[in-house]
Amino acid sequence: MAVRVKVSKKHQIAVPSEVRKQLGIKSGDELLVELRGGYAVLLPEPLNYSQRLRGLHREVWAGVDPQEYVRQEREAWQT
Repeated sequence: MAVRVKVSKKHQIAVPSEVRKQLGIKSGDELLVELRGGYAVLLPEPLNYSQRLRGLHREVWAGVDPQEYVRQEREAWQT
């Protein structure tokens, strides 16, 4: 979905209501502005970063026993 917005004289934009509703943005919320390949991307700032990152890249650790992994790491430190 692409929605056209206009930059004001104060270099401000209004986030369209359709976008606010889909992202759950409310008055007073803060947004992060990220540059990605020549594009500005607006992201709602998470209230809890650790909760937001929970489970990120879980596929990397699929099938890995955490106890065994830590044991191997500790052994590597000893050499």
